[in-house]
Amino acid sequence: MMKSQQDPKKTSNGSANPKDMKKKTRLVRYKECRKNHAAEIGGYAVDGCREFMASGEEGTSQALYCAACTCHRSFHKREVEDEALSESDYSSHSGTLA
Repeated sequence: MMKSQQDPKKTSNGSANPKDMKKKTRLVRYKECRKNHAAEIGGYAVDGCREFMASGEEGTSQALYCAACTCHRSFHKREVEDEALSESDYSSHSGTLA
């Protein structure tokens, strides 16, 4: 599962600099499930789910549950990648009004 987020840099007064907002995006991926299914009996056992796959459409409550292992997304390892966008990449994604 990938989610794109912007990571604005703060100015000296604490406000976000709009120029920096278009320079970076964050890709969030959820990888292997880390839920310990044997915690109740004092053991350790994971189910082997290697990557989060949403059970439903983005924006629904089912999007937070994995289709493979039925665990909540919070049990899956979260990986964040910062991705720099050039000025031309940003302008191709934003529309201009005439």
